[in-house]
Amino acid sequence: MKDLVEYIAKSITAEPDEVKVTEEDSDEGILIKLEVAPDDKGRVIGKQGRVAEAMRTLIRVKAARAETRARLEIL
Repeated sequence: MKDLVEYIAKSITAEPDEVKVTEEDSDEGILIKLEVAPDDKGRVIGKQGRVAEAMRTLIRVKAARAETRARLEIL
C-alpha cells in the first residue's frame, strides 16, 4: 500500500523528490502517513478533497483484500 500511495503522490506533485511515505502497524490496522512539500499539499488533497478521498478509497479496497484496515494521513 505504501508503494501505491507513493506512486500516486509522485505523479501529481510538482516536487516528487519531497514525497515521503511511512507505514505504521497498530492494533487498529495500518496507518499510512504522506508528507509532501507545502506547495503540493493542495494538489494531493484536490478540490473539495476529491483526490485524497480517491486515494483513501483505493487504500481501503487494497486493505480489504488483505483482510485488514488502513488509514491515510496527509501531513
